[in-house]
Amino acid sequence: MEVILPETFMNKSGLSLKPVITSKKKAQFLVVMYDDLDLALGTFKISFNRGSGGHRGVESIVRTLKTKEFVRIRAGISSATPKGKVKKPIGEKKVVDFIIGDFKPKELEVLKKVSKNIHEALEMIVAEGYQKAMSVYN
Repeated sequence: MEVILPETFMNKSGLSLKPVITSKKKAQFLVVMYDDLDLALGTFKISFNRGSGGHRGVESIVRTLKTKEFVRIRAGISSATPKGKVKKPIGEKKVVDFIIGDFKPKELEVLKKVSKNIHEALEMIVAEGYQKAMSVYN
């Protein structure tokens, strides 16, 4: 197993994978982790063969690899109402400022907890397949 941390801008993430993922068959074993404004902080979802959801980094990966057939782990970063409804920033400037901003101490605690679950899910994906991980964690 290899871990690749792109050294490109986010919207050019596919370029970092091009030397390693050289076929559509290899892409099926790729797991891409990224932030998702459509999910509340402290939550995550595992998916396979889905669209980019507007995430420019994922769009770059799909465009470069010429396939959507790879696993995604989407980690929520948006705040939520007490009833669990996602409250994401509105407007491009507010979204960008939110994404590149720092987490508050309480948010870091939430991230610490969810990162343990994401770690376990990733181990399950590697050992037992993404279908099993999706059935347990989604």
